[in-house]
Amino acid sequence: MTSVLLAGGGTAGHVNPLLAVADAWRDDEPGVTIGVLGTAEGLEARLVPARGYELLTIPRVPFPRRPNGAAVRFPARFRDAVRRTRQILREREIDVVVGFGGYAAAPAYVAARAERIPFVVHEANARPGIANRLGAWLGGVIATTFPGTPLRRAQVVGMPLRAEIVALDRRAERPRALAAFGLDASRPVLLVTGGSTGAKRLNETVSASIVPLLGAGWQVLHITGTGRGGTDPGLEGYRVIEYCDEMHLALAAADLVVCRSGAATVTELAAVGLASVLVPYPVGNGEQKLNAAELIEAGAAILVDDAAFTPEWVTETLIPLLTGRAEIARMTAAAATVARPDAALALVGLAREAVAAQRVG
Repeated sequence: MTSVLLAGGGTAGHVNPLLAVADAWRDDEPGVTIGVLGTAEGLEARLVPARGYELLTIPRVPFPRRPNGAAVRFPARFRDAVRRTRQILREREIDVVVGFGGYAAAPAYVAARAERIPFVVHEANARPGIANRLGAWLGGVIATTFPGTPLRRAQVVGMPLRAEIVALDRRAERPRALAAFGLDASRPVLLVTGGSTGAKRLNETVSASIVPLLGAGWQVLHITGTGRGGTDPGLEGYRVIEYCDEMHLALAAADLVVCRSGAATVTELAAVGLASVLVPYPVGNGEQKLNAAELIEAGAAILVDDAAFTPEWVTETLIPLLTGRAEIARMTAAAATVARPDAALALVGLAREAVAAQRVG
């Protein structure tokens, strides 16, 4: 019986693929023992136990980015996190570690290397984070979501996604989805979302442009997040909600999506086959623009810089796209060509191969 430690957390971008792999592994190998290494402060503290997995916590130790008191304390705190992780590996007799980035991943990679336990690194973004660059340097088996991610020896497996996304039949689910959001079955739907936290630029531009958008014959399902701008004028065909617990239904209702280009978002669009307008988040290290590249190159999406996504752009570019449905149909077909729906099981396969190689060696 295999004993696995999945390490990662902090944000949905780390937790959701981790849980997708856990579910896929448990379904494929019911006898597997799965533990999740995370912190008490991250999103994993709520999502992992809710999904039925045991959460094992270590202290949250961010990598220092500037010389200050935290940087002075970092070496001792990191060593302590590694020590605690090594203890977990021994006590649980872990066969393999799979890391997804985040605060728990770096100590897990170092501990696995010290204990001579094979480990696999999954990098979600086109530009790798610090923890996963460390994992690659330590000699882990490297898996990426996108081609071209600059990690040596990387194998492209895609993004592990939730089963309800991978198995989504948009055509079959569309009537239920439209009814759930109170939308008209006779009119196409533009879905606008900035992710779980919302996107101020998207919200303000779409709410300011709602009259011409509705005038193009479309409905708009707008997921705003909390306190991120945008107003609801109460117009027919404009459905505004702060948060959506069932994003697979929102995707089933949609004919075109305007959204950020986080790694999970772009891979979900490919998995379900949806055309999109991608507006990368302008803050950070530029990974969202890189994440969008595969869909853009396939002709499945249009890329718009955040500063350029204005009411004028909507009038000049988006409205003509909405009224010319043939181009959206072509983009929709192109999206499916870059889908990798088996990513979760592919990552499980890499982990199993790493265990087998260790035993043979």
